[in-house]
Amino acid sequence: MSIDIYVCLTVERRPWKGWLDMRVTKAQAEQNRAHIVATAARLFRERGYDGVGVAELMAAAGFTHGGFYKHFRSKADLMAEASASGLSHIAARTEGLHPAEFVESYVSREHRDGRGDGCTIAALSGDAARQSADVRTEFAAGIENLLTALQAPSDMPGDVDQRVDRTTLIDMLAHSVGAVMLSRACPDGSPLADEILDVCRKEILASLAHGSEDQPAALSPEA
Repeated sequence: MSIDIYVCLTVERRPWKGWLDMRVTKAQAEQNRAHIVATAARLFRERGYDGVGVAELMAAAGFTHGGFYKHFRSKADLMAEASASGLSHIAARTEGLHPAEFVESYVSREHRDGRGDGCTIAALSGDAARQSADVRTEFAAGIENLLTALQAPSDMPGDVDQRVDRTTLIDMLAHSVGAVMLSRACPDGSPLADEILDVCRKEILASLAHGSEDQPAALSPEA
């Protein structure tokens, strides 16, 4: 008697396995790039654009020097991207704050001493003025975005006082940035460094309060 035995083999098919692997690799590469940019933004704020080299920057991010050119064409490209990232971050943190709240936080010892985690404008404006047009373009866009974030919504239809409000905000921002930069230029622990912050913060807040008093009151519905 003969017995026929049929063996059935089930093969697990994985169509698009290569495509899925490619997606994971691409996602990881994007995460690595974002981590390098964030690390660069912090180090540039702490030391300036010329104060840290590519090799040291990559080591701080946990990568080899050679891996840099898989993500960026040059250090100048990274400088522009890191600037954009830092400027975007400060605008996002500022959105929703009243200008007076911004000044209290910005013109402070905590901000002055926390350079790496602070504002890119105060940390790198002096350096940016000597950099490529790409970096300066990112600064112009970042400053504009910060002014937009600080712009209080108007109750008046048509916002007839928009130009005056913008002028006040530009003046406030310039004084705030300048106060932090001057304070940082003094030796650590210098009485003058603290005095600069105290005097400027008081004067900027007084100017904002005076400007608010000069604004015309909104018309009531019965008017």
